Amino acid sequence: PSPLVLLVGSLQQVSRGGQDIRFERALEVTATAYCPCAKCCGPSNVGKTATGIPAAKGVIAADPRVIPLGTRVYVDGYGEAIAADVGSAIKGNRIDVCFDTHEEAWSWGVKQTKVYILSQ
Repeated sequence: PSPLVLLVGSLQQVSRGGQDIRFERALEVTATAYCPCAKCCGPSNVGKTATGIPAAKGVIAADPRVIPLGTRVYVDGYGEAIAADVGSAIKGNRIDVCFDTHEEAWSWGVKQTKVYILSQ
């Protein structure tokens, strides 16, 4: 391991794709992709999240003790999203990122990434 400066000073801001993102805190997470298909979510899938909104790109499932439902986030490699779902395997620093198609979800797979809890 080598030391890495993650944040200097009190301004919590990062730049992604030419966009400055202000955040309250950052987390290292394991992110698994899914889509609202029966293969990813089971045969009784209705395409709705725990909060009732449709499962689609821009929705993540998170442990509400770590990222409360309704929280706006930025996921490195994915983009802006809202924590609107939960899952039985989503505990601690694990999230699921939703994609519109099974092919997109398969392409993402499972990866370590950073989640920024966006400033309100």
